[in-house]
Amino acid sequence: MIVSMMKVIFEIPDVANIKEKRNIVKSIKDKMYRRFHMSAAEIDMQASLSFAQIGGAIVSNSKVFGETVMQKAFNMIENEVPVRIQDISIYSEEF
Repeated sequence: MIVSMMKVIFEIPDVANIKEKRNIVKSIKDKMYRRFHMSAAEIDMQASLSFAQIGGAIVSNSKVFGETVMQKAFNMIENEVPVRIQDISIYSEEF
């Protein structure tokens, strides 16, 4: 069993309140689930108004497949969501 994971830290510009931030983060998590059938959660920086950190994971039988899905999810965030990516890490572990 291979678990592929990603961690994305991004800045959300022009957010006036925490409710706007939560709506953007929820939208990203929902898109990751619907399009790529992966689990996603806000894993850190919940108190920050302008930064967020999202983690995502998928279980498969192939490291290549899992990391390809993670890369596609990252590309979706980068191209479709009005955020500035600060850091990304993608990796897989075999269990």
